[in-house]
Amino acid sequence: MLRGAQHAMVRSMITSIRHRGLKQFFESGSKKGIQAGHENRLRLMLAALDTSTNIDDMDVPGYRLHPLKGKLNGRWSISVSGNWRLTFKFTDGNVQLLDYEDYH
Repeated sequence: MLRGAQHAMVRSMITSIRHRGLKQFFESGSKKGIQAGHENRLRLMLAALDTSTNIDDMDVPGYRLHPLKGKLNGRWSISVSGNWRLTFKFTDGNVQLLDYEDYH
């Protein structure tokens, strides 16, 4: 479980999650809607996103942070595994429209 009593007094930086399985994983720890092999990496990435205050906080080696182009312009991407990515908007210190997807 990512959210719990220790986060009760800390404002979450993740304000909206589009992917239902990722939302359940973030809120309750349920792995039902995510790829089984992604659990540990997603846990680390979500914790980093939830505490980041600017996009540079996510420029971590191995995450391959990059801005998206075309129809996804304005969104950012970090690499989970293979073609799987977390994509999101970063606005005013908040992570919005967080998605877990294979967009390749």
